[in-house]
Amino acid sequence: MGLAWCLVAAFLLLLLLTGLSTGQRVVTIQKGPLYRVRGSHVTLWCKVSGYQGPAEQNFQWSIYLPSAPEREVQIVSTVDPSFPYAIYTQRVRSRGIYVERVQGDAVLLHITELQDRDAGEYECHTPNTDERYFGSYSAKTNLSVIADTLSASMAPQDLTRAKGEAVELTCEVSKSTAQHTHLSVGWYRLQGAGESHTEEVLTLSRDFILRPGPSYARRFLEGDVRLNKIGNTTYKLSIGGVEPSDQGQLYCEAAEWMEDPDETWKDISRKQTGRTSLAVTSQGGDLSVDIAAVESSLSEGDTLQLQCMVGAQKSSSRHFQVLWLLNGVKVTSVDPHGVLIWEDKYEERAKLGQLRAFKQSNTVYVLTVYEVGLKDNGTYHCFVTEVKTPGRFHSIQTNVSSGIQVHVKPIERRLRLSVSTSTPQVLAGDALILLCEVQGATSPVSVQWWHLPPQHPGPQVPVATMERDGTLRLGSTYQDGGTRGNLWLKKASSGTFTLVIPSTLDESDGGQYGCEVTEWSRGQSWTEQGETVVTVSSMGLGLHATLRSRIATIIYGQSFELVCQVSANYTLEEVPVSVRWLFQPSPPTGSYHNMVQVFPSGTVAWGAAQPHLQEKAQLTKATSSFRLRIHSATAADEGTYQCEVEVWRRNTLPLGQPAATSRSNAVGIKVVLPESKLQVATEESSVEIAGGADTAIECRIVSAQNNSQFAVTWYLLPPPPADATPLQIVRADYSSIVKYGAEFSSPTQKSRFLSQRVSSNVFWLRILSANPGDQGRYYCVVEEWLWLVDGWYKLGEGASGRTTLEFKLPERELQLEKTNRSISAREGEEVTLRCLLQGAPLPATHLSATWFRREESGHTRPLLTLRCDGAVEYPWESLARRLHLRRPTAGDISLTLRSVEEGDAGLYYCQVQEWQQQSEGKDRTLQASARSGYTQLTTVPPESTALSRICSSPLLLNFILYLPLVLILLLALAVFCWYFKFRKSKKGNITGDQLMELQGTGGVKKT
Repeated sequence: MGLAWCLVAAFLLLLLLTGLSTGQRVVTIQKGPLYRVRGSHVTLWCKVSGYQGPAEQNFQWSIYLPSAPEREVQIVSTVDPSFPYAIYTQRVRSRGIYVERVQGDAVLLHITELQDRDAGEYECHTPNTDERYFGSYSAKTNLSVIADTLSASMAPQDLTRAKGEAVELTCEVSKSTAQHTHLSVGWYRLQGAGESHTEEVLTLSRDFILRPGPSYARRFLEGDVRLNKIGNTTYKLSIGGVEPSDQGQLYCEAAEWMEDPDETWKDISRKQTGRTSLAVTSQGGDLSVDIAAVESSLSEGDTLQLQCMVGAQKSSSRHFQVLWLLNGVKVTSVDPHGVLIWEDKYEERAKLGQLRAFKQSNTVYVLTVYEVGLKDNGTYHCFVTEVKTPGRFHSIQTNVSSGIQVHVKPIERRLRLSVSTSTPQVLAGDALILLCEVQGATSPVSVQWWHLPPQHPGPQVPVATMERDGTLRLGSTYQDGGTRGNLWLKKASSGTFTLVIPSTLDESDGGQYGCEVTEWSRGQSWTEQGETVVTVSSMGLGLHATLRSRIATIIYGQSFELVCQVSANYTLEEVPVSVRWLFQPSPPTGSYHNMVQVFPSGTVAWGAAQPHLQEKAQLTKATSSFRLRIHSATAADEGTYQCEVEVWRRNTLPLGQPAATSRSNAVGIKVVLPESKLQVATEESSVEIAGGADTAIECRIVSAQNNSQFAVTWYLLPPPPADATPLQIVRADYSSIVKYGAEFSSPTQKSRFLSQRVSSNVFWLRILSANPGDQGRYYCVVEEWLWLVDGWYKLGEGASGRTTLEFKLPERELQLEKTNRSISAREGEEVTLRCLLQGAPLPATHLSATWFRREESGHTRPLLTLRCDGAVEYPWESLARRLHLRRPTAGDISLTLRSVEEGDAGLYYCQVQEWQQQSEGKDRTLQASARSGYTQLTTVPPESTALSRICSSPLLLNFILYLPLVLILLLALAVFCWYFKFRKSKKGNITGDQLMELQGTGGVKKT
């Protein structure tokens, strides 16, 4: 058992050593999917490990958008400023997106203001700095952008409490996030006017644990400070007994938390409420405060006057700040210098002279309310704070007066009005005129117009308000004059008010318009309201665009015209209209491209998709149609066209977004080449020549287009029994660039086969020193090319008739061995193919010979040529080193093929000619010729041995090489373990024998 454990340990050690021998790069990114709130600041971390090279690694961030998940969009790089794509360039430059390097191999991607388009799959990539590629160089994570649904609200108040009194504040917190999130709600107190110090009061954490601030820990444990949840959205802070240290501004802060896939919690949104001011008064001191009213029971329109009397010793040398409170809420304050600060809801009335407060003396303060209304009902208090030095307001002591109850009785109303319009039905962009007639008013009135859109139930939208003094105030929706024009409201007579909206926006400007009139008299008000209904029709109603063309098929270089006819239920000449021409190439490559747009001002904006159109397109406009004429049509102009018409509202500048859009039907334009007029002579012919002579094959063009250029390709059909597949000899294109076919690409063949243009319509194929292997049928294929506008185009092609090349054979035939043979050779061995001349050649004659191989495909290929002067030519240089002519005798022209390969299989034969030179300086003449019998060569694969099988398998070879090393290592470990166990066992036996020996001699017993 011990030996088996040793073997297992040795094997694991071997695996460990193998694994540690190499390291690999690993890029890690923050685990997703992540959900973040729109508009928030987001960070994504990325780090790399196991790298080689410098300690400071570079990072590149990209995104794969949901709309195109396979397309990489580059965002930002730590090394390449030009890395971002155009949609991210501005945000990267303005630091809206940037990379923060945490350390040399770790960074943070910052998105300072998250947008909806930032959702997608982010990829962090590290450029390679290693000696070789090994490991991962990028990692991805998903980021989803969700809406910020968190809201927190608390009504702001100014509260004053005596020390020891209770105070309760409520905060409404809600969320509607689809994902699982937790909320935390906390209360905080701001100290000092500068809000320089924030102190935590009590927080309910995301784990539903209450955590008090350090200053409130004791009071929380005593139960004096509590936070309770009431219902689903209400959180209430309760302080049982306020202390002077509680004074300041209190607010509520809510945070929404989400657990990321890496099990960390992230606050995805935070919201703060408005602030409540809490003042705490101390008990005791010599400060007394009294309040009194001239009359506490009033009618609407009467005047209320209150006095606050401060009692203190040596009051003339002391400094007081006075607050007037209605139902516990601050109305105004008077500082020691007599400076007034009105609360927002009372500031407007104070400006109108309806409210007045002043310091009559250092101990008497007066509040006067002119023309009281029902909202002035309630209990009034006077709160006084003594301060040390005016301006610094360090509180010494405070006191509040008893409350005085004021009752305001309503009086009867007597107002009537009617609302009408002179424009009950208009088109978007037209003006709306609304009238509001008031009767029975004896005092100045204020007028408020409101709007309720059709089929959109909801709150009324304020349009415009005219106060009693004629001051005009527009609703927030109507303040932008660029949207609906400069809205105006005027008083035509004492009781008629006219509202004019110069330019309606769309159907939503229709619906109900209401007029609410309020009459004011002695602080009393009467309100009446009326409504009228108007209808605003959309400019898209009846807007339709139709595209047509007289010709759908255009010849290269011709012109064509597209007409975009526009119709609508209104007069188009009276509204701004633009047309955009769209184009989709053929075949389609995606969506339509923007070619050109003509704006209402006449400005023309050309798109980037078809830049060549700017030079050859003509744009015209009629009453209700637009025309696009394109001159010199090319293939780039073939495709599908559309026109898109946009209309704007009347009298709207700047134009902004169009009011309606209509896209036409699609019209396809096909651009075709001119018809080819090419005709090539197709007469069949034959040429008979003697061996070694030069010849020419003619190719004649009968007719073609003017200014055409020609590409001529020559082909050879070998004589039977070869296959009918033509062999390309040479091609001369329309620029006279020559290219030889694969079978004629050797230097020897190139020097013998020449393409030549004899005249404008005649081409020759010249064959120099023709031999019997050149026999066959020759023909040419002519292509007609024409320059059209932007390039060369092929109009057509034609093939000539066949010209048969034959050799005039001499009367005498050489006596060549004609026996057909079949031999086989093993791959890698050497084989000799026989070609024997029977009998001796004639005196003063020379032999030439060519060896041929007919492959399984039926094609015959020349392998070697022996010239009369004894020189040997190899048409295929790749075979030269394996072909050899032994020639032990003059009549033995046998061919030896070395290192036989599988592709050498085929039918071999030789062609031999006998030449005689008549006299010095004269050409040789062919005296006799003959072809040998056929030799069928079959290749046999080499014998397979155990060694060859091992060498051919890398896996088996590696196994055999490394297996002895592994076995030796395991054997050594096994011997070591056995030796260690043997030593331990032997030591135990010696100890036992010694004990037995002591027992026998000394009588000592074993226990």
